[in-house]
Amino acid sequence: MEDIRYELIDHVAVITIAREAALNALNADVLGQLGDALDQVSADQARCLVITGAGRAFVAGADVAAMSEMTQSQAESFSQLGNGVFRTLELLPIPSIAAVNGFALGGGCELALACDIRVASTKAVFAQPEVGLGITAGFGGTQRLARLIGPGLAKELLYTGRKVDAARALAIGLVNEVHEPEELLTAAMTLADEIARQAPIAVRATKRALAEGAPVDLDTAIAIEVAAFASCFESADQREGMSAFVAKRRPAPFQNK
Repeated sequence: MEDIRYELIDHVAVITIAREAALNALNADVLGQLGDALDQVSADQARCLVITGAGRAFVAGADVAAMSEMTQSQAESFSQLGNGVFRTLELLPIPSIAAVNGFALGGGCELALACDIRVASTKAVFAQPEVGLGITAGFGGTQRLARLIGPGLAKELLYTGRKVDAARALAIGLVNEVHEPEELLTAAMTLADEIARQAPIAVRATKRALAEGAPVDLDTAIAIEVAAFASCFESADQREGMSAFVAKRRPAPFQNK
């Protein structure tokens, strides 16, 4: 993968988008490589994923030079490709963390939105600036942004293309944490490791219940939670976790079964 670096550190997968000369801009090749890396995350049975960018950008957007030459049908295919990869990321059974180290514009903001949790550097800048290019957001920005920060704020950012610095991103709930640049990846990995140390069956069931419960009425959502809760029982992880609690000891490492 020429533009993607992948590594597995204990139970945490780390994907770094490394197309620094183009500020990690997303073209079809990079999206394809990202899809391959996500397949590797699943194959490695990682318990958490961290995504970041190399250099001074997280992802500065989709590749405008490439898009400027597209026909309408090519643009539709490109949007479908990006949305497909980002949906694969969103539907991973494990939690994902975007470590946003710099520019997260357009497709970069949308990549961060497809993750479960976002932590940002003080130098991070978010925006959906597509309207200034004569297009709409094309990789899920019109849908996920409103779901995360509410329709009023999302409309403001999508209609104006305004940039949001790290402090405002934290204030409006776009990111969970803000750290100094030199501390960002360590903070993201610490969070990922904390997640990875929990019972994987329970973490996956929690993510599934959150996703399935979000679009339905409360009674249906509660039934989803009941099923998720019950599904964890009689697993090795549940037995060890509860036995350790009752015995007032630290649980043995969870076995993911």
